[in-house]
Amino acid sequence: MKRALGFCLLLLLAGTAFSGDIASFQNLGFSPDGRYFMFGQYGILEDSLKHYAQLYTVDVRANRYVSEGPKEALYDEKLEPGQSGIGALFTLFGDADPLVSKYGINHMMAGRLLYILINGREPKPHLEFRDYVAKKRYEVDLLQSSFGSGENVSASFHINLSVTDENGRRKDFTVGLPDYRREGVRRYQIRQILLAPDGESVVFIVEKEENADTGVNIRYMVETVRVQ
Repeated sequence: MKRALGFCLLLLLAGTAFSGDIASFQNLGFSPDGRYFMFGQYGILEDSLKHYAQLYTVDVRANRYVSEGPKEALYDEKLEPGQSGIGALFTLFGDADPLVSKYGINHMMAGRLLYILINGREPKPHLEFRDYVAKKRYEVDLLQSSFGSGENVSASFHINLSVTDENGRRKDFTVGLPDYRREGVRRYQIRQILLAPDGESVVFIVEKEENADTGVNIRYMVETVRVQ
């Protein structure tokens, strides 16, 4: 009951759901030690109006999915006016209890938000902000390259991160794979930056613009880095 309640509360706090083939991101929480992070995305396919959902569990320290990999599902139920497709995530999440238990995911531990891109604001490739709780300053540079055009487009990216503590000590990190091209992706932008519950890892929520027959799909991924 407590787990279900926590899950529902998080969904109530989720951002606005979009029509069309634009996924909505959902933070599903960390393990208490900050080692694992779970998130989902859901929506409605624009061409078929089918509901879809995807569920990801990330090994934060390793910056990769756990061995079980992502979970995804597509549902044929009829779309009714005003629906966002969130029912697909509820349904898929109902089958994920073994993952939640195995990795100790606590839905109330969503991490501490360091940065969020407000809808409608122009994304910036360079960010600077302070964490007044931990007394640290962050500098973030999103570096990306696009290749080809039309159906043959692909794009790569990585993030340069600098963390400076209250004594002026600075640490630099490269997050992601600079030379890895994702086929069909036009560009990337950082939507959120989270600090894990243990304060030792940073999680970047990255939005991808993907080619689609109907235009552009919006999907999400994460990159993680241990900063302690």
